Amino acid sequence: MYFLTEKLWFPEVSEADSDGLLAVGGDLSVERLKLAYRLGIFPWYGDAQPIMWWSPNPRMVLFPDKLYVSKNLQKKIKKGIFTVTFNTNFTEVIQQCANVPRSDQGGTWITEEMEIAYIKLHQLGIATSVEVWLDGRLVGGLYGVDLLDKKVFCGESMFSLVSDASKIALYYLVEELKKRNYQIIDCQMYTEHLERMGAEEVPREQFLDYLTKR
Repeated sequence: MYFLTEKLWFPEVSEADSDGLLAVGGDLSVERLKLAYRLGIFPWYGDAQPIMWWSPNPRMVLFPDKLYVSKNLQKKIKKGIFTVTFNTNFTEVIQQCANVPRSDQGGTWITEEMEIAYIKLHQLGIATSVEVWLDGRLVGGLYGVDLLDKKVFCGESMFSLVSDASKIALYYLVEELKKRNYQIIDCQMYTEHLERMGAEEVPREQFLDYLTKR
């Protein structure tokens, strides 16, 4: 494991341990985060921990054409009871992602420090949010880092306050990315929920190829 200083640098991702942990330390500056995502690295840590940087092998990804949309979800989308927007309330989306309880997690990994950092990325047009509204209330959404020139979207987190709201956010994100000819959505690490939505694990080297194609 490597310990980062103020120097803007990351070790080769092949140096990550078996869990994908590559380095500890550094900061969440805009320039470091931009470099990290372009190298296939992302931060993930808790409140009481130092900044930890990861590049897991295999990597969980979603190919836009492989998104699974159940019949029940299709019906909800066709009913049109939800309003979906992009980049209208990034701050509330990331705060909801941080605060909504999750059965598989003892707490949040989206620290206040991370909220501030990703809001800065959003203000620079690098981080994107999708919002799902019901009767004027924000009930679901997601956010991530948009590598526009690579045609890769790096998903970070999603939330639902009503059933399937995060899935609807993902559906509309995928539809938009298809229009823009995006290659993949980076989902980072395996979860059963992502697998049910059509995501799959690929070797890290295959994932990194998508970051060097353009």
